Amino acid sequence: MNNQSTLGLSLSATALALALGSALSLSMIPAAHAADDMEKCYGVAMKGKNDCAAGAGTTCAGTSKMDHQANAWKLVPKGTCEKTASPTSPTGFGQLQAFKAKS
Repeated sequence: MNNQSTLGLSLSATALALALGSALSLSMIPAAHAADDMEKCYGVAMKGKNDCAAGAGTTCAGTSKMDHQANAWKLVPKGTCEKTASPTSPTGFGQLQAFKAKS
C-alpha cells in the first residue's frame, strides 16, 4: 500500500469511530431524560424488587426483605409516588422519603 491508501484507510477508520461515538452518545439522551421524569418512591417496592436504599445490612438494589419496606425505594414516574398504594405507610401511599412503617 502506498501512503495515500494508508492515509485514506486511517481517515475512514477515524470517521467511522467518530460516527459510532456520536451515535452512542445520542442513544444515551433518552435514558438521561427519563431519569428527570422519575422519582424515588419509598414503601412501594415488592420484596427483592427495590431499586436501592434498603437499610442497614443490605447492599442496594434488589435487597429489600419485605413487600412495601419503608426504607426501600423504587423509581416511579414523577407525580405518581404519593398516589401509589403502600400498606406500610402512615398515609397508605408511597412516600418521597423513608418512613417508619405503621404497625
